[in-house]
Amino acid sequence: MINNKARSLVTVMIVIAVSALLLRITIEQVIKISISQNESSALTTLKMISTAFENYARDNKGIFPANLSVLVKASPRYLDQNYIAESPVKGYIYSCQRLEPASYSCSAIPARCKLTGSMSYTVVTGGSLLFEECSKKE
Repeated sequence: MINNKARSLVTVMIVIAVSALLLRITIEQVIKISISQNESSALTTLKMISTAFENYARDNKGIFPANLSVLVKASPRYLDQNYIAESPVKGYIYSCQRLEPASYSCSAIPARCKLTGSMSYTVVTGGSLLFEECSKKE
């Protein structure tokens, strides 16, 4: 027959194990929700950047600006903030790999793959959006 101390110890260990499992499941769900929100924000931001580039080119004889700060400093403003200079924003790092008078290419990459986002996004001239799963190199 098991004494009361042993039974109490087993009960405490079971409660701790169940609590740890529930905590892990909760943390995983919070991370998934956060990733989803960050990815949605990144897509929206890239669409805004693309729209700003396209509107600027429309207003400037088809020529795209040399950098994002032109879009922020223009009057009227085409973009509310310089996402490249302020990166990371909501878990994503923004950059423009190509800014030429006739074309552009800008990306949003998770600051920490699988933690702040699981997808990398790129928008190119004309507003075409490309995406791929980020590769965890950490």
